[in-house]
Amino acid sequence: MTIHAYAAAGPDAPFEAFEFDPGPLGYDQVEIAVEYCGICHSDLSMLKNDWGMTQYPFVGGHEVAGKIVALGEGVKGLEAGQRVGVGWTSGSCLRCDQCLSGYQNRCPDAEGTIVARHGGFADRVRAQAAWAIPVPDGVDLADCGPLFCGGLTVFGPFVENNISPTDRVAVVGIGGLGHMAIGFARAWGCEVTAFSTSPDKEAEAREMGAHHFLNTRDASQLAAAAGSFDMILVTVNVALDWDAYVAALRPGGKLHLVGAAEKVSATVFPLILGQKAITASPTGGIVTARKMIEFCDRHALKPTIEEFPMSEINAAFEHLESGKARYRIVLAAG
Repeated sequence: MTIHAYAAAGPDAPFEAFEFDPGPLGYDQVEIAVEYCGICHSDLSMLKNDWGMTQYPFVGGHEVAGKIVALGEGVKGLEAGQRVGVGWTSGSCLRCDQCLSGYQNRCPDAEGTIVARHGGFADRVRAQAAWAIPVPDGVDLADCGPLFCGGLTVFGPFVENNISPTDRVAVVGIGGLGHMAIGFARAWGCEVTAFSTSPDKEAEAREMGAHHFLNTRDASQLAAAAGSFDMILVTVNVALDWDAYVAALRPGGKLHLVGAAEKVSATVFPLILGQKAITASPTGGIVTARKMIEFCDRHALKPTIEEFPMSEINAAFEHLESGKARYRIVLAAG
């Protein structure tokens, strides 16, 4: 068969129509008819080969939502026509210690949906059956693609850090990741504070679920928040005043990073004295992904998206690169 996709021939090349033969459907694989595919900043990083692992022609797209159209030998628990989503990871060994302990995304042999293979900027995409996450009926396919990458990335810290409904959580950055994190924190039952350098985002942050807003350009506001938070979730990829953020944690608190800042430099003694920690995480494993999408269904959570036809993929990437996206971009197939 032939899969019709959009591929870039190099880091500065536009996406153009591209066809390829995927070969026979593998054991324990499913083939998904792509209905929607989000564009993540990681797609832009891969396009530009920022991480040194891109292969061209490059077919990105790792926020896939669609329906299963074919099942390979050995697939159990899924059926043709079922609505599923696929995120950054499309396969893992399911046998190593990481996989067996629920961290399939940390598998040494994990397969990235857009790493050394073609992703979801196409009419079809394939994935290992376990990584094709069923989508509940109450979740719109147009909304759910970004949940399987960005959403899972900010949902995982609540699970990993054993956040309780009585905790106070701050979210740094009101963007593609941060706006979903605020929604998760509010639905979790936490007291939520949005940190931002943009005071004009306060009303919007409160609409997203934040109880409080802190302008981080005002150092006095951050200083006044010392000892306030059980978790500060950093979704931005810029350098911060790390000591000030550690100081804003309560004893035992976590400064948790999901934004890829270049480095962290913090004074150690306050960490020891307050038994605080600086932690980080990637996306999430299979069970966490299932819990995340079920949580979204239960609480009617969804990202704020802007929709483009997949045929306008280059305009969508320009919109992303310009920093104008509010807050996730989704390509509609067809």
